[in-house]
Amino acid sequence: MIDEYVHELGRALHGPARLKSDLLTEARHSLTDSAEGYRDGGLHPAEAERRAITEFGPVGRLAHEYQSELLAGALRALALRVVLVGVVLMATADLMWHEAPWTGPRPPAGYLLLSGSLDWLWRGILLLALGSYLCLARYARSGRTGPVRLARAAGIGLSVSLGLGWIVTVAVYAWSVTLWDSALAWPPMLVGGIALVAVHAWLGRAAYACLATGRPTGGR
Repeated sequence: MIDEYVHELGRALHGPARLKSDLLTEARHSLTDSAEGYRDGGLHPAEAERRAITEFGPVGRLAHEYQSELLAGALRALALRVVLVGVVLMATADLMWHEAPWTGPRPPAGYLLLSGSLDWLWRGILLLALGSYLCLARYARSGRTGPVRLARAAGIGLSVSLGLGWIVTVAVYAWSVTLWDSALAWPPMLVGGIALVAVHAWLGRAAYACLATGRPTGGR
């Protein structure tokens, strides 16, 4: 009965595989310990498992609580990645241009505006991620996961902001290449371009997991 209950609970949950596995293992251990206690009290093994499951609660209610924990975990992972990437990018982005060999006229106003907006956009993304992470940490210390709707909104906001940041990043990079013909032959530009693709793919995976975990299901 316990195996069937945990299997049904697992089917009702969606989110990061590792955290989901941890939650299901925790549920299994709790049910097993409870059933063992009832067996030690003289109940038949089948009745002991049935009593433990009844005491644990229906799958629907428990799935709602566990799904909230999965969403908090996915958002925490995304926020942490964004903070790490944002700090590194803001500290190293200029290295692609440092001592660049090409020269030419001052870039057009549109280019300067776009590149400047990218800096401000990443500052905003970084603040949103940091705020989300600190908010989740505060709720975790109090033993709660925090409001589900707020977590969903934060996840959507971060994901949309990252998508916009990726679009602007590609636009600035492509415009830079058209402005300076030798840019693609400059090793820091090549390495930086590859690093940007890898980093945004890493963030995109976390953003997708966060959005998928926060997807309302079962009337939540």
